[in-house]
Amino acid sequence: MRFFNTEGPVNCQYHYCLPPLDRIGLDELLTLIERQKYFLLHAPRQTGKTTYLLALTEYLNQGGRYQAVYANLEDVQAAREDVEAGMKAAVQLIARRAAQYFPDSEAEQLAQAVLRQQSGYVALGAFLTAWCKRSPKPVVLLLDEVDSLIGDTLISLLRQLRSGYDTRPALFPQSVMLCGVRDIQDYRIHSSIEKAIITGGSAFNIKAKSLRLGDFNQEEIFLLLGQHEQETGQPFTPEALALIWQFTNGQPWLVNALAYEACFEMKAGRIRTQPITAELIQEAKERLILRRVTHLHQLSDKLKEPRVQRVIEPMLRGDELTPDISEDDVQYTLDLGLVRRGPNGLEVANRIYAEVIPRELTVVQQIKLETIERPAWYIEADGQLNMPKLLAAFQQFFRENSEFWLERYEYREAGPHLLLQAFLQRIVNGGGRVDREYGLGRRRTDLLVIWPHAGGVQRVVIEIKLLRKAPDAILRESLAQTADYADKVGATDAHLLLFDIRPNRPWDERIFHRQESHQGRTITVWGM
Repeated sequence: MRFFNTEGPVNCQYHYCLPPLDRIGLDELLTLIERQKYFLLHAPRQTGKTTYLLALTEYLNQGGRYQAVYANLEDVQAAREDVEAGMKAAVQLIARRAAQYFPDSEAEQLAQAVLRQQSGYVALGAFLTAWCKRSPKPVVLLLDEVDSLIGDTLISLLRQLRSGYDTRPALFPQSVMLCGVRDIQDYRIHSSIEKAIITGGSAFNIKAKSLRLGDFNQEEIFLLLGQHEQETGQPFTPEALALIWQFTNGQPWLVNALAYEACFEMKAGRIRTQPITAELIQEAKERLILRRVTHLHQLSDKLKEPRVQRVIEPMLRGDELTPDISEDDVQYTLDLGLVRRGPNGLEVANRIYAEVIPRELTVVQQIKLETIERPAWYIEADGQLNMPKLLAAFQQFFRENSEFWLERYEYREAGPHLLLQAFLQRIVNGGGRVDREYGLGRRRTDLLVIWPHAGGVQRVVIEIKLLRKAPDAILRESLAQTADYADKVGATDAHLLLFDIRPNRPWDERIFHRQESHQGRTITVWGM
């Protein structure tokens, strides 16, 4: 039985899959190869790049016109900026792969001969020349994980490919595809030897084109998930299909991970006579987040990078991008797949990432809160969550601890938003969930606490605003926004939290709570 793959390249014999070569126009790609072009394929991690390269290599070799070789250069990263060690490792990796594809090529013997005679600064070019000279067909080289190379090692690789370019196809590969997360023109490579920043575009100015592997569209998701129904008879309900699209925006790993969790890991989902429902997908999403699976946990490392923080922190606050942000900061965050260009501008790439980002940024705070706060304190006898009591407790907690806690946030300017979300997450974990809406220019963050209990489901809206001027100036607008959001999500209760960030404001003036009304809806306003 096939299954949804979440580790390594997809093999359609064992995994549900979309035809890899359908994801980028094959005719365009074959034209680039025929015209002897060197080009780039880039996309975020775990979107199917390696699967695509392997499928293309097989396709080209079956066609019989070329000798195509795929090689993964990730092992070269261990050499760091040692060009001698790094380039020798690259030569050996490519030669080993060539020998696997074409046992009669003598690629490994050629590599050994070159490495005995040449330095790392020319070894790659010398090996490629010796290999292509012996090859009975033009060579097509597909190099994966190129951007895992560092500094002078990466510069040497690019320059050696460039130096032999004019001798193709007789003495150098007819076509080379480099694959990584970023477009090579966006590389800023620090050279320890030259004491300078070398751009990828200058080191590899022979690049003809950059291709980007996109996310799945809605139709592709339905085709992929439909394979499970065809093979097992177990369908996904229309609501489940819609929720997968809503959660993932087509990010390939997330689509496969949600489906695998629901269909193969969860007991209810393994009953093939029962459909996969939206409730199962919702639970699968929460399980993946709570386990901090590798794909999601890796986000935490990226969030620590200053250029990522300059993009994400204003989103968490609902502010605009600050003047000090550069185009490269934005492009880098786009290339990582953390954000995308949506209909209203830059936004977090999908709803799962939007939930994971604040949770990853507050992991330590949530652990600390486990010793301070108990969910049972805020649960009534009928199972409902006492939100006024919970928010009053947070208000006091914020008054007593905010200065100490906020100083320790890397995302300090978004600290109030993050601290509240950490507090809420501690209380609702295991019994409910918190949905989040935030983004550039919204001037607010909307939280929806969903709490199932014996009598039904509580839906509580909490809107967060930073107070930069007198409350009366923004209260009318804020109440309208809170009421609109509460109506949109069918909330049973609505709260507006105003974090006063004006300097030198005494706590007695910042702390308050009162009832307000907007178009018949009661909203509790909390000052902090």
